[in-house]
Amino acid sequence: MTEYADSGAGNADFEVWANLFTRCRAFGHPSELHGGLCGRLAAGARLEQQQWLDVVCEHMGIAPEALAGDDDIPDELPDFMADAYRTTLEELRSSALEFQPLLPEDDYAFEQRLQALSAWVRGFLEGMAVAAGERLGEAPGEIRELIEDMVAISQVEEAADADEAAEVQLNDITEYVRLGVVSVFTEFNPPEKPSSSAGQTLH
Repeated sequence: MTEYADSGAGNADFEVWANLFTRCRAFGHPSELHGGLCGRLAAGARLEQQQWLDVVCEHMGIAPEALAGDDDIPDELPDFMADAYRTTLEELRSSALEFQPLLPEDDYAFEQRLQALSAWVRGFLEGMAVAAGERLGEAPGEIRELIEDMVAISQVEEAADADEAAEVQLNDITEYVRLGVVSVFTEFNPPEKPSSSAGQTLH
């Protein structure tokens, strides 16, 4: 079993994702990819494994065919991303509010954490727009207000001072985003009825 096999998408795993991106010589930001996945799932979309891998490859700047035989691409990438998909969906569905956006730990520089949050929110908004389309305009007022706030957050990438007040503000904004994502998921994903049929999607 590889070091990635049991890794989910929680806060503690950002460095694992970042290392995998480095090994793949990937473009893009790990937080933005995770945000894009969460945006799709929160808006009600469900992806088959190949669809999700296509999204991964596009974001990372990898040719899809490279997954099958490129020595520069880790063999565990498809399984890691499939596991990340399942873990993220499970966390979003959890009544215990276990969901966490994929962001760097507190020992990263403030600027890096701020940029990662901005990238995550940017990815979330893009993923949600792809999946929800015109339905976003029909969402309740509090959801539309949340989206407006997220647009503003996605555009903030620099801070004047990384003092204690800024740290508190960053933590507050992160928690606002986290709970907001759960609200969006609840709005667009009615409780599922038990089913004995097995599909080919990752959920």
